[in-house]
Amino acid sequence: MNLRLRNLLYLLLCFVLLSSCGGFEKIRKSSDVNYKLTKANEYFDKKDYQHANTLYKELMPIMKSTRNYEALFYKYAYTFYYLRDYVEASYYFKNFAEYFPNSKDVEECDYMSAVSLYKYAPKYSVDQTNTVKSLESLQSFVNKYPKSKRLAEANKYIDESRLKLEHKQADAAKLYFNINQFKASTVAYRSVLRNYPESTNADQYLFMIMKAMCKYARASVVTKQEERYAVAISTYRELKDSYPKSSYIAEADKLFTEADTKVKKIRNEQQQ
Repeated sequence: MNLRLRNLLYLLLCFVLLSSCGGFEKIRKSSDVNYKLTKANEYFDKKDYQHANTLYKELMPIMKSTRNYEALFYKYAYTFYYLRDYVEASYYFKNFAEYFPNSKDVEECDYMSAVSLYKYAPKYSVDQTNTVKSLESLQSFVNKYPKSKRLAEANKYIDESRLKLEHKQADAAKLYFNINQFKASTVAYRSVLRNYPESTNADQYLFMIMKAMCKYARASVVTKQEERYAVAISTYRELKDSYPKSSYIAEADKLFTEADTKVKKIRNEQQQ
């Protein structure tokens, strides 16, 4: 009995799917443009964005310069967004804003173009070219619409994008440290500090510069050790002055003692 019921349900499902596909193909083949537009909008309203997208695509060149073109263009852009095709979504939202500069929806589409790029941008551990593009687009929106109701959300996306770029750069600095390229690590961490001076991880970056310089000094020839330990000591003071309550101070104190002792020893040996 259960097997018969399953078979019956399967056949019913196949019938429904075939009927649906057949109905959609009939709509696509229709020469009635208004009918196709009505059905496309129905699909859109039902959140069937794939079918809506297919019909809108076919209608776009036909309905250009008609009174329905703006609304069609607007919904067509959104079908890509809802289908998570963020590259195409960004492209069509941007084109909408350029094609209909006087539309009531132009600000929204400018914003959605930037948001689509943000959605497309990858996690920070891989290439960040698209994150840079999304950041530029979001910043452009903020500059263009300083009083927009979307400003808070846009700034949130900007902060998140900047944080991804910061993490990417900091990871590169850490990698240099892990493979014993200590000089390159200090240069990379200084670059992170220059680019993100307000970072909540600034004390960590300073500590890592100090730590890398201590390791760099240890591995150096004697004639180079003093100046490299001196850089570590200078960074220690910068850390203490800027972040006196940092969780890295205790470990930094130990490194400072080592560096200070080494410098004094080297100077004493030079005087003898």
